[in-house]
Amino acid sequence: MKSLADLLIAWYAKSGRHHLPWQQSKDPYSVWVSEIMLQQTQVATVIDYYNRFMKKFPTIKALAHADEEEVMKLWSGLGYYRRARFLHEGAQMIMEEMGGNFPSEFDMMLKIPGIGRSTAGAIAAFSFNQKKAILDGNVKRVLSRYFLIAEWSGLPKTEKKLWDYAESVLPNKNIDTYTQALMDLGATLCNKNPECTLCPLKKTCLAFQKNKVHLIPAPRPQKKIPTQSTHMVIIKHHDEILLVKRPQRGIWGGLWSLPQFDNASTTSKAWVKKYFELETSVLEENLKASTTFTHFKLDITYSILEAKSQRSKMPHTWLSLNHIEGAAIPAIIKKILLKI
Repeated sequence: MKSLADLLIAWYAKSGRHHLPWQQSKDPYSVWVSEIMLQQTQVATVIDYYNRFMKKFPTIKALAHADEEEVMKLWSGLGYYRRARFLHEGAQMIMEEMGGNFPSEFDMMLKIPGIGRSTAGAIAAFSFNQKKAILDGNVKRVLSRYFLIAEWSGLPKTEKKLWDYAESVLPNKNIDTYTQALMDLGATLCNKNPECTLCPLKKTCLAFQKNKVHLIPAPRPQKKIPTQSTHMVIIKHHDEILLVKRPQRGIWGGLWSLPQFDNASTTSKAWVKKYFELETSVLEENLKASTTFTHFKLDITYSILEAKSQRSKMPHTWLSLNHIEGAAIPAIIKKILLKI
């Protein structure tokens, strides 16, 4: 009987994805950028972001020398913004500490910010033809079904078991093709709505044989996420909006956003007067928006004020409404601003 790797490689030749932009190069920088973007983000979403990013920063050197604002601007809307900062920091580390060349040694890859075991495995396989395993979300799903692992894959003991299986089925050759095939199978046939009849592994997949595909992998244990509330204010001056830069730590780190305050006992007009020393008139009040993060939901109450001038002593910037779309602004804030 053919091995799992042989079956996947044969399937990939006929049915895999061969024309994704990052597949056209073995350059570890290209692979690195694509792997970071693809973390928790679907391929269809990533393609345009990847093309724009690589056009602007075609080399590690170009990314390392870029201003952080440029990097965040190109990442805006892709989410999980720490990934962009890690790429930027990683490029600077490679230039300063690794001679400007992406390392081929697996252990050295792991020293680069934002690169974990699975990402390093993908770069090692695709760029350096090294026999290394990967274990992203798609691969966890495939292996959990194939080996009938019923526990939630996020448990440390389950993840260790999956890593052991991932390494045990690695082929001795064609590691790059096998790795891409495994990713593709998880993204296309062995997804949340599996098409088992088309799967090349159905004859040896334990979940399929025991009719338990719909039960595996086990879902994350239900945990009610808390809701947090905050107040924001849109300060207009003609067609420009006042924005402040978020702290590097926390949500939306390093992005431009609306001024935010959490004291519900004060009015937005009074707070703007005290904090920014701006005289304003109220246009609209108590508007609502919300967004959900991994660990909590954020309810936003916001007001729209018209400033009589742009003279404020606090750090800020003014941005034209015409430039909102391409700015380094969180998606929910961009959505709010595009309404006006």
